[in-house]
Amino acid sequence: MRILGIDPGLRRTGFGVIEASGMRIQYVASGTIVVPTDLPLHLRLKAILDNIREVIQTHRPDDSALEKVFVNANPVSTLLLGQARGAAMCALADSDLNVSEYTALQIKKAVVGNGHAKKEQVQLMVQHLLSLNGLPSSDSADALACAICHAHANPLSQKLKSHEESQLSHQPRMRAGRLIG
Repeated sequence: MRILGIDPGLRRTGFGVIEASGMRIQYVASGTIVVPTDLPLHLRLKAILDNIREVIQTHRPDDSALEKVFVNANPVSTLLLGQARGAAMCALADSDLNVSEYTALQIKKAVVGNGHAKKEQVQLMVQHLLSLNGLPSSDSADALACAICHAHANPLSQKLKSHEESQLSHQPRMRAGRLIG
């Protein structure tokens, strides 16, 4: 399965594409979408949307993972980040990709083993896990880490979903207060 991970940001949006087969993961591509800060907000969001669409067309992922917004001390920054996430999510949805969301804590825990790991630790582990020759940029590493987190979490999520669906379809029915099959 080819997974596209996105680390959204209004100035810099990281993307990372990996190939996952069982427990094996392999690097495909990564990069950073740098959005000019002198553009009006609607054009900055359009730049994110258009560039992610281009990444999707180029690399043809089967699934996607997006980092969830965290609320910080500055509500304006949080709202702007949410809008950048929205633009990224629209590009993913427009391409008919399933979107799974993970918090920074979940991503760091899955990749480093510590939910409070520093950015440098994430970069080093991404480099190690994907056997990269060099250290990925911070934004690319975060996006690749998001994809890696999804590669590890998705099989379990699918099994749980399948189990829930089978339980719902096999629930006994009641008629006049009695179980009937």
